Amino acid sequence: MQPLAERLRPQSLDDYIGQKHLVGPNGVIRRMIDSGRVASFILWGPPGVGKTTLARIIANTTRCAFHTLSAVTSGVKDVREVIDRCRHDAASMFSEGRPILFIDEIHRFSKSQQDSLLGAVEDGTITLIGATTENPSFEVIRPLLSRAQVYTLNPLDADELQQLLNHAITHDTILAKASFDIRSTDALFRYAGGDARKLLNIIELLEQSSPAGQTIIIDDASVTDSLQQNPLAYDKNGEMHYDIISAFIKSIRGSDPDAAVYWLARMIAGGEDPEFIARRLVIVAAEDIGLANPNALLLANATFDAIQKIGMPEGRIPLAECTIYLATCLKSNSAYMAINSALALVETSGNLPVPLHLRNAPTALMKKMGYGNDYKYAHDYPGNFVKQQFLPDALSGTHFYNPAANPQEDSIAARQNDRWK
Repeated sequence: MQPLAERLRPQSLDDYIGQKHLVGPNGVIRRMIDSGRVASFILWGPPGVGKTTLARIIANTTRCAFHTLSAVTSGVKDVREVIDRCRHDAASMFSEGRPILFIDEIHRFSKSQQDSLLGAVEDGTITLIGATTENPSFEVIRPLLSRAQVYTLNPLDADELQQLLNHAITHDTILAKASFDIRSTDALFRYAGGDARKLLNIIELLEQSSPAGQTIIIDDASVTDSLQQNPLAYDKNGEMHYDIISAFIKSIRGSDPDAAVYWLARMIAGGEDPEFIARRLVIVAAEDIGLANPNALLLANATFDAIQKIGMPEGRIPLAECTIYLATCLKSNSAYMAINSALALVETSGNLPVPLHLRNAPTALMKKMGYGNDYKYAHDYPGNFVKQQFLPDALSGTHFYNPAANPQEDSIAARQNDRWK
């Protein structure tokens, strides 16, 4: 027998739950389906939110020829063969629109496989519908993105999950014969995590693990006992990886240690590489704390070294210590801004010559040409400082480093002002 999720897969938009921004009365995809004119697009969203179902509904409700490929099992040869069939379909009197090619997990297609689609999409041989759980900006080539609109699908909210639960226990041929006692849905919805398929799988598990003829109780205890654990959603190579590390860094930059430790915990629980986290802490220490507290970089480097020595799970402790320290430090990005400003000027100013007095003079000829002449050795002067020009002549007086307003750099600014006044 088919799994519950497959038995309840909607066949029309009337039964489709969620994504009202796309399939509601004024949704762009509903308007396309109603008009029968479907444009190429890519559906981007987490698992279990209706990407494949939406493609099947389009197949059921339009009179366009519909072809399916899975990026997991298909190669360039398969793509070319299905495009040839689409050309044949387009010439058929039985097709009222362009043939539709649905590619599930399109992010798994290589660049060459995606390239093989371009011509057929461009000349209108096919209408492409792709489905992906990964950010198309990273996984889909730019020429294909320019030819297909990207629509984002969201996890189902609590009301939509409740609607799905009610539909399942009243409309499924098996569940409708059972007796349910729904006392609490908190754990059920939490474990489902906005994933319709996961919700239906949990309900099916509860039904199958209950004695025949006995009322099926849905509450926090029964759901937790049946599942035992809640594997956290975290993809170390995907969108969530980038989103969570971004939230982690921005929480440190924003001086919120509680949020920073929370995102750290999410990464650790999800199995993130601890050395990746430690490398980001080193970068944050230099970029966002910088000269406001140079010790931050020392601690971040020590944390990276500790992770390599002790590993996990004990490594979580120095990671947390460093995270809290960096989040509570005074912040300065003056070094980050200085090097960016200097690099930008280097790009536009070209290879300006080094002033003669700063050049190395290892040969008699170079000395005769003036290399090193008039250079003043700082340690020969009071306070180990003497005014002289160190930038190329064309950039004399240019400032890249602008001290930020914090005690450490206030001291630096005062010292520099005293020297160069």
